[in-house]
Amino acid sequence: MQETASFGALNYSICLIYIAVMFGIGLSFAKKQTSTEEYFLAGRRIPWFIVAISMFASLSSASSYMALPGLAYMENISYIALGVMYVVAAPFLILLFYPFYRKLNVTTSYEYIGRRFGQSGRFIVSALFIFMRLIWLGIVIYSPALALSVVTNINLYLAIILMGLLATAYTALGGLAAVLWTDALQFLILTIGAIWIGVSLLNNVPDGWSGIIEVAHSSGNLDVFSWKINLFEMSVLALAISSFFGGMQDYGTDQVTVQRLLATKTFVGMVKATWANSIITLFMVTLLTFLGIGMLAYFQYFPDKLPAGIGGDKLLPFYIISQLPNGISGLLVTAILAAAMSSMDSGINSVSTVIINDFIKPLRRRKSEEIKDVKLARILTVCLGTFAVAIACFVDQLGHILKAAAVLTSLFTGPILSLFLMGILMKCATLRGWLAGVILNIPIMLWIMLIKEVHFVYFLPFSFGITFMFGSMASLLLGGPQAPKNLTLWDRSSS
Repeated sequence: MQETASFGALNYSICLIYIAVMFGIGLSFAKKQTSTEEYFLAGRRIPWFIVAISMFASLSSASSYMALPGLAYMENISYIALGVMYVVAAPFLILLFYPFYRKLNVTTSYEYIGRRFGQSGRFIVSALFIFMRLIWLGIVIYSPALALSVVTNINLYLAIILMGLLATAYTALGGLAAVLWTDALQFLILTIGAIWIGVSLLNNVPDGWSGIIEVAHSSGNLDVFSWKINLFEMSVLALAISSFFGGMQDYGTDQVTVQRLLATKTFVGMVKATWANSIITLFMVTLLTFLGIGMLAYFQYFPDKLPAGIGGDKLLPFYIISQLPNGISGLLVTAILAAAMSSMDSGINSVSTVIINDFIKPLRRRKSEEIKDVKLARILTVCLGTFAVAIACFVDQLGHILKAAAVLTSLFTGPILSLFLMGILMKCATLRGWLAGVILNIPIMLWIMLIKEVHFVYFLPFSFGITFMFGSMASLLLGGPQAPKNLTLWDRSSS
């Protein structure tokens, strides 16, 4: 007899209590937001371990929380390489990027580009960041809401609106401080939940650990140690390379994570947060991957418990609802909603920061009062949150447009990373040289994506490599002003 899933009154009560706590945290920080330094950077006084947790929570959305077990279930455990390479990337981030951000006392990472290449460069990369995150915001709410609506009796649009409005409310009220502390609570629930599910699988699968490994091995889900490069297939080596560059982009240049690091008190705090986040990421990726092969074993031993049509992102929430007791299942489903909110709150807070700091302030003729900028930031946050909810509600109708936009974003993440590294590593790098690299990169990448249909895991390394190579060559050939003092790795002062 196939299992059915029902959310129930107790689980709804837990969800509502959680919503009230999140709103209360935002409200508790509301009166403290009297300056943009406080609103955008929490006064630069957040403990490094809270920052480390928030870095993971902000980028590891509910989609990731559900997708990693689903991928391990349907394919293999190769995504563990993602966690490993984030650890490998950590010392490069600490050496190359963070000293500049701390010494320049910036609010956004794109201020470094403004100092290094001029305001035009700052406007370009800031605009690309806003474009990418606006697309990401709608998808990051829609995916978990859809999965939960399929396996529970939660209405899809109710879930979207609740997540969106709540995340918008506490972010608008409490700024980055509210985002960081709610992220910490959300991460705690997510982690405890994942561990609980892991223990449940060990208890429910015959022979526990050995039974899970035996099924995963016989199904081929552990066969990932092939080091061959095939441009049309996923491999551990390809994923490792892509994850390294992804880590450099996500944690070195993206305002969502850089903003959190800038909220620490000292550079040492930035370093500790980076290492802690890389270890947290490795642990969580490994744990979520284990949940995938654990569910593979469980549903192979008990195939009658898995209804037709439940797979991928829907597997984890279905297991939670159908196999865990009431109350616990409510808390864990709430954790998935929390993961979506932690990504959304990070997105709307960071985008509003970039709009005000990298566009409005530089273009403003007269200096404005800090409290007015805080009010403006709150208005922007509400508008961005409303936009994200609207996009999520209409994602079915906008599917093809969003897919095309996602292709465009992958075209620009590599070039953004290349501009930062050109600026840091090369005294002769120029903005027009980089633009020449971008112009050459776009048709080459479209050919790779659409004509040759290379596997998506190669998009970021190729996009970065093409832009960096041609941008560096064009900078040398076209010439231009040398880098200002102390803005490259080779002449960075130690003071």
